[in-house]
Order: sequence, then structure tokens, then C-alpha cells
Amino acid sequence: QVQLAESGGGLVQAGGSLTLSCAVSGTIFRINSIGWYRQAPGQQRELVASIISGGSTTYGDSVKGRFTISRDNTKNTVYLRMNSLKPDDTGVYYCRYSDYDITWGQGTQVTVSS
Repeated sequence: QVQLAESGGGLVQAGGSLTLSCAVSGTIFRINSIGWYRQAPGQQRELVASIISGGSTTYGDSVKGRFTISRDNTKNTVYLRMNSLKPDDTGVYYCRYSDYDITWGQGTQVTVSS
């Protein structure tokens, strides 16, 4: 089993920056994918960014050029650096780990004020 510990959410003004962290513990397979998803009120959960164990990344169209996902395999931690934040980025951000199974974190709130 895998456990995820998310941190770094909060309230920020438009144009500001935040960095989210997702620390993974437990039985971690060498080949895996870790991603950040977000869900705004009344909307479906959507992909923000993901990164596989080899380092390849995928970004949602709305965050390309503003957000950067990275991972430190020595710390089993994935980071999401969010720059130029917009009110539309507001939502609960969830970390997702997948290998042969999928594990979701509990989520961290990000609120961007205009």
C-alpha cells in the first residue's frame, strides 16, 4: 500500500505563486506515475500535471507554461510549482499515485483571489 501526504495549499492573490508537495510512502514500485488533479466546485476533477518515474511530464492545457511538475526520487516526493496563478486555478488539488493500482491523496485547497 501507498500513502500520500499533500502540503502547500493556501490562499494567494492572482499573479502569485504556490508550490504543492506530495510525499509518497509505503510500497513504491520502480515504475509509477504521480500526478496532480484539481476539482473546482460543481466541476469534474481534471488533470493538472503528471510525471512518470522516468521523468516524462504531461500538463493540462490550461496550465501549460505556468505550472511545473518535478519529482525527487530520493525523497519520494513530487512538487507542483504554480506560477501566474489565476482565480480559475482555485480548487482542491489532489495527488494521485498509480502503478498497478491507484491511490488518491486527501486533497489540499488552493484559493486564488482576484
